[in-house]
Amino acid sequence: MRLMSKIPLPPAPGAGHTSLALANSTVILPGGHIVDELDSPENATQWLVSHHLVPEETALLAYCQNQLATLRGNLRSILAARADSSVPELRALEGVNQALTKVPSAPLLRYEPQVGLHRAPQHPVTQLVEHAMAQIAEDAASLLTGDQAGLIARCEATPCNRFLLRTHARRYWCSTRCGDRVRAARAYARKQGPDRAG
Repeated sequence: MRLMSKIPLPPAPGAGHTSLALANSTVILPGGHIVDELDSPENATQWLVSHHLVPEETALLAYCQNQLATLRGNLRSILAARADSSVPELRALEGVNQALTKVPSAPLLRYEPQVGLHRAPQHPVTQLVEHAMAQIAEDAASLLTGDQAGLIARCEATPCNRFLLRTHARRYWCSTRCGDRVRAARAYARKQGPDRAG
């Protein structure tokens, strides 16, 4: 499999959950190509900024990028277990719980003369990332134990590895692109069937 630079992917249903968005920040495309939105400190920073989890001036270090990628792996493991109705790995649960409890998840109250009273996470960068990870872990815990937990599913288009919320009974794919690919493969198989029989 070949790692590709960032390609814009349509959001999967449920992408408003930062935990699902993080889990889906790596995807396997047809041909075995992998898109990883956290493949560098810069891209990991951009991912956090685009999800409003850190200020725009943040610059992650490789250590912080690795922490975020580890949380993603733990979330993927737990989401897969939920989608498959299996038992989640203890290691993954411990990883998410560590993110939940490492820092207070609430931003602190601050005062600056030019801004006035406002809420902001603490610095330095490692604390910003830990705060962001706590918010993502909180979102995951709420999703996995809430009313939508039963909607968590895997995209059924091979080789896609993304997760989605099945908000519609006939929705089996994370995007129109994946759905079109499956439908085209089925149509091709139907077309080939009579030829082989004759």
